[in-house]
Formats: sequence, structure tokens, C-alpha cells
Amino acid sequence: MLAASAFGAAAEPNARVKDIASLQAGRDNQLIGYGLVVGLQGSGDSLRSSPFTEQSMRAMLQNLGISTQGGQSGAKNTAAVMVTANLPPFASPGSRIDVTASSLGDATSLRGGTLVMTSLTGADGQIYAVAQGSVVVSGFNAQGQAAQITEGVTTAGRVPGGAIIERELPSQFKDSVNLVLQLRNPDFSTAIRIADVINNYASRNHGRRIAEARDAQAVVVQKPQTADLTRLMADIENLVVETDTPAKVVINERTGTIVIGADVRISKVAVSYGTLTVQVTETPQVIQPEPFSKGQTAIQDQTDITAEKTGGPVAIIDGPDLRTLVAGLNNIGVKPDGIIAILQGIKSSGALQAELVLQ
Repeated sequence: MLAASAFGAAAEPNARVKDIASLQAGRDNQLIGYGLVVGLQGSGDSLRSSPFTEQSMRAMLQNLGISTQGGQSGAKNTAAVMVTANLPPFASPGSRIDVTASSLGDATSLRGGTLVMTSLTGADGQIYAVAQGSVVVSGFNAQGQAAQITEGVTTAGRVPGGAIIERELPSQFKDSVNLVLQLRNPDFSTAIRIADVINNYASRNHGRRIAEARDAQAVVVQKPQTADLTRLMADIENLVVETDTPAKVVINERTGTIVIGADVRISKVAVSYGTLTVQVTETPQVIQPEPFSKGQTAIQDQTDITAEKTGGPVAIIDGPDLRTLVAGLNNIGVKPDGIIAILQGIKSSGALQAELVLQ
């Protein structure tokens, strides 16, 4: 195998409908809220630089019946955060979801803090959940007088199961007359196959065809009059479909990662790869004057330049399948950056029968 490269192996062509498509009526909804994290060990917001933190503290204390008259506090154990969460489909009141807290001010770390009661609203402005709990931060920050070390992100953390759902999303799933399945990877061939598999199932169980592929992404399923919609969806999502995907080669030049799809083909081409390496070495020499002379010590520059050109023999690559393609690229004996350059050149020549995606 190629060093530091990843080649996509041929995936199992059969997959369940639930793994390749999602129900349009069963999508997530995003929630957002503004809150405070307290209990920080001097790593919170400085109230002068983050005046909204002080305003939030005063408002919270007033709601708790505590007078906030007096001077400004200099404590840095509180941080203002934005709280975000995804409300799953068909979530019922009383169930819990995870939330993420991200610092708004100049706090240096949320480690050890506790998120106080925060309302989470949807796009319609309604409150759907309330979050509270200890913030879990994966990164850490340590510093002294002359050194500092930071690993990961310390200004954002998660509260596992920290939000309780208070309002149920309006849903008319049981009253729907059809189901819309959305493919995660839009493809006309896969959409047609999903519709055919569903129609074969419906012909056996309901006596008629109920599915139609609207386009490359959506398959519409009509509800039979005698069918229970929940049971129908449970049966449909477990049907097995032969999937199809376009041929792609994905290249990440920053990490040297190469992913080649199973359907990638290369017409017969001749490839040669060579590199030119230039090395410049500076070795200054110190020249001393004669003894008892009035000369001065001088430095004489000395530069050595070496140019080395390497290249392999011309190789013929013909990739009728993935195994032959990978073997042909390995026979050239170049590193991943060379493979990337070769694939780009093959694409430019028109011999790569696939889409080349650069990341």
C-alpha cells in the first residue's frame, strides 16, 4: 500500500434504506441560547472587557431577589457563553439532549465551570429546552511566569444530557398522506432502485405501487389507505437497496491523503515522475591574521550548491479496476505527493475517468 495514503476499498454495494436516505419530516432542528458559566478558577471574563457579562450577572441576581447595588466586582469566575443544541426529530418533553457552550468574552478556559439555567429557543422564537449542568472541556491550559502550554480548545465545552426538552415540536407525521425520502448522496440510479424496491414490497403487501423517484435526491412514497404509517416506515427503512455512486478521486494536498473510489478507471497511459533537489550549504570560515601583525580577524563565506535530479523509468498504467490501479501506482515507487501530481496530470490528459476533488 502507499505510505501515508488512504485508498477507498470497494464498499458493499447493498445497503438499507435507512442508511442511505432520511425522512424529510424527521430532520433535526437547531436551538440556541445565551447563558452564564460560573465557578471558574480565575479564567472567566474580565468585566471591563466584557460588559455584557456584568449586565447578565446583575440581571440574574436581581431575578433571584439579590440586590446588585454597589461597586463593580473584579472576580473572574464567570463567563458569558452561547449555548447550542440539536433537537432530534420526534423528541418528547422530558427527554434530554447534549448541548455545547462556547465563550463569548475573553475567558481563557471553561474547565470546571457550571452552566446555569439557560433557555434554548428555535428559529420561531419559542423555547423548546432548558439547559443546565457541568461543562466538560477536553482541552487544557497551563502557564507560568515564562512559559505556557495549551492543548485543544479550552473556551468551548459540552454538557452531556444537559438540556431537558420542555416543548414538543409540532408534527403531523401520523396525519401525512405520503413520505418523502431524501438521499444523503443524491444519485438518479440509487433513487430509481429505492423506488423499485419499495414498489416490489408494496405490490406483495398492499397490491399496488406506492413509490416514485421525484429526482436524484427525493423519493415520494404514497400511504396506502389500510397501512399504519409508522409500521410502513419501519418496513421501508429496512429494505435492502443496491447503491450506486459516481466515480471520484479525493485528494488532500495538506495531509497527503488520497481516496480513490471503487469505480475509478484510468485509460492506458505512460507515466514518468522525477524530482529536482537543490541543496545550498553555507560554511563560513574564520581567517586569523599573522601573529604580531596589525591585521584583523575576517570571515570568508563559502557556499556549496548541490543539484540532484532523480527520476524513475517510464511506467504504463492501465486501471480497469481498483486493484489494478493501486498496483500500477505502487509500481511507480513515488511518495504520496508524487501520486497526487501524477493523478492531476492523468486528469489533465483526459485519461482519468472520474471526478477529481481537491481539498
